[in-house]
Amino acid sequence: MTETVSQALQDRALIEEATKKSGLIWVRGTTGPARALWHVWHDGAAWLIGEGPGEQPLAGLGLADGGTATVTVRSKDKGGRLVVWHARVGEPAPESEAWQAAVEELKGKRLNAPDADRITERWARECRVLRLEPADGEAHQRPGTMPQESHAAPPLPSPAITRQPIPAALPKLLRRGRKG
Repeated sequence: MTETVSQALQDRALIEEATKKSGLIWVRGTTGPARALWHVWHDGAAWLIGEGPGEQPLAGLGLADGGTATVTVRSKDKGGRLVVWHARVGEPAPESEAWQAAVEELKGKRLNAPDADRITERWARECRVLRLEPADGEAHQRPGTMPQESHAAPPLPSPAITRQPIPAALPKLLRRGRKG
């Protein structure tokens, strides 16, 4: 019994520390593939913002208030999968006390916001703020219990992805840059 409690405490600490330190988490909701999302760790949960203009896309993930999600966290130093945990999804009402506290944390991490002075109002009006809380405090995958198969997947369709051959002159230009 104490071994189980000890493992649960270690899992909870691993989930919290890994998620705090990672800039991105991969979130898979009830539908669609996992998506890399930026977040903050606040008050025992990962908080994220999206679905508004200029914010990260959440559509197609099936993240609904009261639903579940699977969160994969990478290692900060190696970039590989470190821990996978199940989350309960919560969506507090805009401008509620929990929402305000989370938004203050998220504002500090939001880079290059076009309207930094009015971002809170825009988020309340146009975006979703979600709370992903560890559902059971257990890591479903952690060092020593990782599956052997690869979880590699092709990138999601995006206008930012270019699948074209490199220009013929590029290798010559790169060689010339090394000589100087």
